[in-house]
Amino acid sequence: MYIDANTIVAAAGVLAAVTAILGAVFSAYKWYLKQNAQDAEIEKIKSEQCLLTYGILACLKGLKEQGCNGPVSEAIDKIEKHVNKQAHDQEE
Repeated sequence: MYIDANTIVAAAGVLAAVTAILGAVFSAYKWYLKQNAQDAEIEKIKSEQCLLTYGILACLKGLKEQGCNGPVSEAIDKIEKHVNKQAHDQEE
């Protein structure tokens, strides 16, 4: 078997093409894993934000029971409206 320059160039071309394809597949897989990690982090943040919202609502209701009105009542109404809207949007 005789190996000339054209055979070497063709083999290098095939090797480069295979390397490029594998690199693209690996990059796509890394992107997919990153997206899954971000989705999990977003769910964690949403859960924490929900807990904080309920805590703030409880504090505002406590202030209202002590006689605070005006902005406290308005904030309670807005938070309750937002929570109800979010609950219905998630069920659809």
